[in-house]
Amino acid sequence: MASPPRQRVAALDDLAPGTSRKFTLTCGAATLEGFLINYRGTHYAYVNECQHLPMTMDWVENRFFDAAGAYLLCSTHGATYEPDTGLCVAGPCVGEVLRALPVFVEGDGIWVGCPA
Repeated sequence: MASPPRQRVAALDDLAPGTSRKFTLTCGAATLEGFLINYRGTHYAYVNECQHLPMTMDWVENRFFDAAGAYLLCSTHGATYEPDTGLCVAGPCVGEVLRALPVFVEGDGIWVGCPA
């Protein structure tokens, strides 16, 4: 069985801890907008869609972390997510989880795959 498509979205040096980067990912006939974060030295990627309402999350273009860098924050109604799990811990969708995307680090690049 073939592995799902994936694409390079950043170089390792492009994403310091506490930063993020939006990207688009083509998965078959669908195009997803996602975001990649570096949280405490580990990379995570999610579909850029709040679990409360299907709206993008960045509160300023390409910004997902709260001011303290501790949580991901949706700009619309303040849903607050854990960066490493995508779990909503405060706001209107407590208990829901962001759609995670697989992350691969190869050489000096960060790659993101399509969801299963």
